Amino acid sequence: MTSGSTGRRIGLLGGSFNPAHGGHRRISLFTLHALGLDEVWWLVSPGNPLKPREGMAPLQARYASAVRQARRSPIRATVIERELGTRYTVDTLAAIQRRYPKHEFVWLMGSDNLAQFHLWRDWREIARSMPIAVIARPGYDGAAIASPAMAWLRRYRVSTASFAKGGEWSAPALVTLRFDPDPRSATAIRRADPDWATRHAGKSLRDQVTHRPIPSGEETTTP
Repeated sequence: MTSGSTGRRIGLLGGSFNPAHGGHRRISLFTLHALGLDEVWWLVSPGNPLKPREGMAPLQARYASAVRQARRSPIRATVIERELGTRYTVDTLAAIQRRYPKHEFVWLMGSDNLAQFHLWRDWREIARSMPIAVIARPGYDGAAIASPAMAWLRRYRVSTASFAKGGEWSAPALVTLRFDPDPRSATAIRRADPDWATRHAGKSLRDQVTHRPIPSGEETTTP
């Protein structure tokens, strides 16, 4: 896919994907259909200082798990942050919009991320750059509703139906989505299968968005 291709409506879901699992896939497909998106891109983060580095698998293993979960679906796994050289989410999203100016993007996040969104660098700028869709996460709804970010975003809420109808997207805009909670978590998967990352070691992989080989090494990306 290149910046010269036909414009599409794309959801961006960032995370460690340590590992990617069926819950990520289910949330992404639900959101894709609810919002009338063409694709969802998973932004597999090189690292996140808001999460402990202990137990964080190498980028290649996490990306490989994302590719596997995205198979036979309109989900594309990418490590585009490595190529862009961006450190903060606000800069990553701005760079993606510059690279793909014909596409329309919406930032996807769980309610657990909304609860701490006000801690992210230039979070209001993120909200001004593209619409945000928040997906319910079990146990986090109260904290999300009471968060400083929600206090600011509440005035920009739009219904899912009006958002999905098409037309020109504008930002700030907040859409909240609810569906049957998915209890799966990467933490539980790591406990049950602590050696999952070794099965993905040494694989030759290409980025599903940029089509470039996945580089070696680790970097840190900060919300």
